[in-house]
Amino acid sequence: MKKLSNVYPVLLAGGSGTRLWPVSREHHPKQLVKFIGKDSLVQSTVKRLTSLLDMENIRIVCGKEHAHEIARHMEEMGLSADDKIIAEPCGRNTAPAILLAMLHILRKKEDAVLCIFPADHVIRDRNAFQEKLLSAVKVAEMGYIVTFGIKPHYPETGYGYIEGAGDVGDGALSVKRFVEKPDLDTAKKYIAAGNFFWNSGMFTFKASVMAQELEVHQPEFLKKMIEMPFRKTSPSSKAYAQLPNISIDYAIMEKTDKGAVLPSDFGWSDIGSWKSLYSFIPKDINGNVVDGDVVSKETRNCLIMGHERLIATSGIENMVVVETPDAVFISDMEKSQDVKSIVETLKEDRRTEYQTHRTVHHPWGIFTTLKKNDDFSVAQVELYPGSKLEIDTDTWTTKHLMVAKGLAKTTTNHQNRTLKKGQCVLLSENQSILVENTGKDLLVIIKVKNH
Repeated sequence: MKKLSNVYPVLLAGGSGTRLWPVSREHHPKQLVKFIGKDSLVQSTVKRLTSLLDMENIRIVCGKEHAHEIARHMEEMGLSADDKIIAEPCGRNTAPAILLAMLHILRKKEDAVLCIFPADHVIRDRNAFQEKLLSAVKVAEMGYIVTFGIKPHYPETGYGYIEGAGDVGDGALSVKRFVEKPDLDTAKKYIAAGNFFWNSGMFTFKASVMAQELEVHQPEFLKKMIEMPFRKTSPSSKAYAQLPNISIDYAIMEKTDKGAVLPSDFGWSDIGSWKSLYSFIPKDINGNVVDGDVVSKETRNCLIMGHERLIATSGIENMVVVETPDAVFISDMEKSQDVKSIVETLKEDRRTEYQTHRTVHHPWGIFTTLKKNDDFSVAQVELYPGSKLEIDTDTWTTKHLMVAKGLAKTTTNHQNRTLKKGQCVLLSENQSILVENTGKDLLVIIKVKNH
């Protein structure tokens, strides 16, 4: 199949990930998680585009704190991240993120067609999705701003809806209106009407058409974006933070007369809760979704996910059980969306578990907390080849560093030393050390901190 060289896919990879805690967290949101199979959600999103679109055209908009992880996921797929990641200094909703990517693309291509996809959604039928994508591009080239409307199979109250009107070609309808998340009775009426669709947050449009609509409906916003200082692919932090926190729906789609909705039915889900993840994944003969080291007896219609320890269940139904190295979440399936309130409680109590995992990926390597109490903490530090890290202490601590694998070049007080496997160094109060991995293999250090 010939690829569409004039089409630029833009993946929106922001978000904090609170609804799928404890697996998804603020510093490791759901688009980076491998829920289904061996690919993360962002990798799955890229892969379903590769047969139609040129991956050299892809752009991923994400928070600056996630940029290095997004790059790592791209490189795992054999895709260079150079000039493809656009880092937001802070989250400002979908309109600034989309326009940020559009302005970046316009520097290289005068009138590209952009396809906007959230990086954390899942689609079951890839062939049906690709057929709709081709139709969306055709409708966009006719001058419409196309949104993918998902045909509803039940009266969902957790999504916004789009009401379609007359036919505009290639199966698309003109947009009559966008409506907020309805109550159950209203959702049932939408289903019965037959011309209401779930708002998927996916769009296709020509850059020139979107620019014209922004000029008409959001001239001040457009002006601020165009005049914003850039450093490589990142905008000015101060200027970006002053932009309105506004969605593309509110900024343009609810105002434009060029909106079109493309009715679509390709097994879409935004995986917005543990219940929606359970609904999406195939079940075993007992109606369970099981992943990890799990032993279940008389367990039915449950989602059970383990990451490190054995999970054993007996005599439970309609439950969510999710285990990570530092937290376990157990809930009734129907109330699993209340995990957001748990995350808020952890945040108020200043618990780190709402924000980070024990294992944290950095540009220089990987940091894993192995043990932590009031007297001491033990961590494993992995440095990639060519990386360096400065480790210091304060007035209340000492640190022991032992090389478990590889060779470490260390610099302390302008003195260099090479540490081999099994050798260690002691850092006293208010002392720092620069550790470098000058070899070709991973460097692993065990760090013990005494409080």
